[in-house]
Amino acid sequence: MKLSDIRPEVFPMAERAEKRCEKRFREIDRVAEQNTLRVMAAFQDQRVSDACFAGTTGYGYDDLGRETLDKIYAQLFGTESALVRLGFVNGTHALTAAMFSLARPGETVLAVTGTPYDTLRTAIGLSGNVFGSLKFYGVNYAQVDLAPDGRPDYDAIRAAVSDPKVKGVMIQRSRGYEDRKALSVKEIGRIVEAVREVNREANIMVDNCYGEFTDVIEPTHVGADIIAGSLIKNPGGGVAPTGGYVAGRAELVERAAMRLTTPGIGGECGSTLGNNRLFFQGLFLAPHTVAQALKTAVFCAAMMEELGLESSPSVDEPRSDIIQMVKLGSPEKMRRFCLGIQAGAPVDSYVTPEPWQMPGYEDPVIMAAGAFVQGSSIELSADGPIRPPYTVYMQGGLTYESGKLGIMMAVSAMLEA
Repeated sequence: MKLSDIRPEVFPMAERAEKRCEKRFREIDRVAEQNTLRVMAAFQDQRVSDACFAGTTGYGYDDLGRETLDKIYAQLFGTESALVRLGFVNGTHALTAAMFSLARPGETVLAVTGTPYDTLRTAIGLSGNVFGSLKFYGVNYAQVDLAPDGRPDYDAIRAAVSDPKVKGVMIQRSRGYEDRKALSVKEIGRIVEAVREVNREANIMVDNCYGEFTDVIEPTHVGADIIAGSLIKNPGGGVAPTGGYVAGRAELVERAAMRLTTPGIGGECGSTLGNNRLFFQGLFLAPHTVAQALKTAVFCAAMMEELGLESSPSVDEPRSDIIQMVKLGSPEKMRRFCLGIQAGAPVDSYVTPEPWQMPGYEDPVIMAAGAFVQGSSIELSADGPIRPPYTVYMQGGLTYESGKLGIMMAVSAMLEA
């Protein structure tokens, strides 16, 4: 299946859909402009120079670029400290390091937005019996489910954090593989307030994956103590080749650094191997790139409306992450949708996605991703576990134009069926 195979009836559908998106596109552009201003101000305040782009080897001592990038992230997120590292192999790794900063053995980490994302369940000890999980080290876990409307249950959160053993609170900003809406920064602020009313000592962490730069403020601006995310999602701008970040209170970031490397070393070591320029350039591009991904998601919502399919968020809803959820109802429709996304990619467009048992997931997962960086979720991709109600989660798009074509390919593939 090639771009030349897009069915003729898809083009007028796309034209109608794009017309529906105009108002939301203007709002997305406004946010991107404000975030670009914030990023450029941080670059100037921290005196980014060509010398920052030189990498280090070995231990990585005195890496000017690494140290400057940490300061820029701390400024952008309004935090005391940040740890931006090549050594984080994915978002789950960064999130796990942050989780280990929250509580000691015998204390409790409380998830207040329902069951965490699949890969974190193993890190916590909810699934599998893996050496080195939070459970393995004696850190307890408790959970507050979302309210029936899919929003935070503030009364239940207040009741749960009253337990004196609760020393860590975990908030998942994005929907993950769940049928619920992403949390806005304002809602995260309300959760923080609810926790602080009852428990002023708990360390509050936010899984910020997929959410960076979708708003003009971040969770740490409304009271979160520490956040973490992946550089091959929003903040890497589609340029960062790997890595992750942690930002927050200096004490907690240092604890996370000890988990990343080793106690006594923390964030003092870690060579950058010539990748600094990519991290800086990716962050510079990130507000614009996130806007392209958001426009692609809005267009996807409009096209699903054309097909009469249920998707979330709707075209007109504000967005707090880059993910578009589409309920397809059957494994075959999931395959067809992912086939179209894959066929619309610049890389590996000839590949046919098939479900497989990915590490860290309880169900087989189908994933369409023709990306320049393997697994990059800021590039157009679609994936989901093969389980009822057979929902696919689409995200990314380095440019709106290419993202639009990918969605048109997905629609065409489903019409073929």
